[in-house]
Amino acid sequence: MTRFVIKRLAAAVFVLVSISILVFLIFFATPGVDPAARIAGRNADQLTLQQVRATFDLDKPLHIRYVSMMKHLFIDRDLTSYVNRGAEVLPQLTQAIPATLSLVFGAAIIWLLLGLILGITAAGMRKSWVDPAIGIIGIIGVSLPVYWLGEVVNLITQGRLHATLFRWVPPLGYVPFTESPGGWFLALLFPWLTLSLLYAGIYIRVIRSEIVSLMQEDFIKTERAKGAGEKRILIKHASRMSLITVVSLFGLDFGALVGGSALLTEVVFGIQGVGRLTFTALQNFDLPLIMATVMYAAFFIVIANAIVDLVYAWIDPRVRRG
Repeated sequence: MTRFVIKRLAAAVFVLVSISILVFLIFFATPGVDPAARIAGRNADQLTLQQVRATFDLDKPLHIRYVSMMKHLFIDRDLTSYVNRGAEVLPQLTQAIPATLSLVFGAAIIWLLLGLILGITAAGMRKSWVDPAIGIIGIIGVSLPVYWLGEVVNLITQGRLHATLFRWVPPLGYVPFTESPGGWFLALLFPWLTLSLLYAGIYIRVIRSEIVSLMQEDFIKTERAKGAGEKRILIKHASRMSLITVVSLFGLDFGALVGGSALLTEVVFGIQGVGRLTFTALQNFDLPLIMATVMYAAFFIVIANAIVDLVYAWIDPRVRRG
C-alpha cells in the first residue's frame, strides 16, 4: 500500500508541473499572442510596448520567466497582478477559496445522500412504481439548468415573497462561517440545494443502473444460492460494490467544482468564489491571477483524483496489486 501511495503522489506532482508549464506556454509562447499588447491595450505604440515588456519582465527568456513566476507564486508567495499593479494575487485567491469550498462541500453532502438513498431504493424496488417515479425525479434534476433554477429560486426567495414566507433568507452573497455560522448556513442553503439537484439526478441514475447490473453477477447468484435474502444482498453486496463507480465519479465532479466549475452557481447567487475570480481574471487577461487560479484548480482536481485512487484501492484490493 505504501508503494501504491508513493506512486500516486509522484504522478500527482508530475501532473501539476506539466499543467503549470502548459498553461504558461499557452499564454506566453503561443505564436501571434503578445502579452504585452494585451496588457498595454489597443493601439499602443512601440515605446509603450517596450516599457510594458520591461516592467513585467516579458523581455526575458521563457524559461527564466517561468521559473520566476513559479518562485513568486509558490516560494515567495508575492506574485502580483498585471492589471492592478502591486496587488498580490494570493490574497485574492485565499479570500475566494472558503466561499467555493463551503458551496461545494455542502452541495456534495446533499447530492451524495440523495443519490445513494434514492438510487438504492430505485434498484431495490425496480419492479414497482417507485423505480420509474424516482427515475423521473432523476431526469428532472439532470434537465434543469443551474442558472435557470437559481434565477427562479432567487425570484421566489428574494422577490415579493421575501417579506413574508422567506424573510429569514439573507440577501445574495456569502457570509463567512467565522463571522456567523447561522448566517453562513442560511446564505448557502439555496445555493446548496440548487447545485446539488443536478448532480443528485446524475448519481441516482448511475447508482441505480450499477446496482441493477451487479444483481446479475455470478457472486450475487452465489449469495442467493447460499440463502441470503434480497435485502441483505442489496445492502451488503451490491450497494457496496457500486461505491467503486460512485467514488470515481465523485472525485471528478468534486474536484472540478472546487476548481471553479461552480461558476454559474456563484454568479447567480452573488458568491465571490474561485470560479468568479477566474472568470474575471480571464476577462482582464491578468496572467498572474490566471496562473494562480489554474494551479489552484489543478491542485484540487489532482488531489481529489489521488484520494479517489486511494479509496478505490481500499475498496478493491486488486487495484493495489495491479
